Amino acid sequence: MNFIFLAYGHAGFDGIEIHAAHGYLLKDQVNDRTDKYGGSLENCCRFALEIVEAIVNKIGAEKVGIRLSPFASYAGAGDSNPNALGLYMIESLNKYEKTECSDSLMLLRAAFRGTHIVAGGYDREDGNKAVAENRTDLVAYGRWFLANPDLPRRFELNAPLNQYNRKTFYIEDPVIGYTDYPFLETN
Repeated sequence: MNFIFLAYGHAGFDGIEIHAAHGYLLKDQVNDRTDKYGGSLENCCRFALEIVEAIVNKIGAEKVGIRLSPFASYAGAGDSNPNALGLYMIESLNKYEKTECSDSLMLLRAAFRGTHIVAGGYDREDGNKAVAENRTDLVAYGRWFLANPDLPRRFELNAPLNQYNRKTFYIEDPVIGYTDYPFLETN
């Protein structure tokens, strides 16, 4: 994990998000292991929780988030008991008091005692509404940040947003779709 800490320290990131949603790290339907990382719910969650622990110990819990989506079934990566998976992870993460999950997971929101972050398609209005209605504490804007490198300024001015192009996500070209979106023109 040293590369994570090097990137964090040298790139000036504010924190680290662990992506454990959509079948990454969790989900019993894609975990066929028979060792201490497979089988039981606790074992299936062990690896993700060990990653959280290692990163928290290095940079502090206030700078670490984990994205969860126990109810999502992406590319065949579902879970046989998403309620149990979500609640187990939330209860295990309560000691760090920070997590994130989609706002459709109000059961998990109610169980978690720390800072709650939602993500996934929120625009400025939706994000403000989610916070105002106490459905979350914070909103993450991944795709919108990708297409709008000056997103905080655009939100501040209520300026139009560049539309992101999903066809350019996860392609081999390191420029198209990642560094070619325009900034707001300043006069």
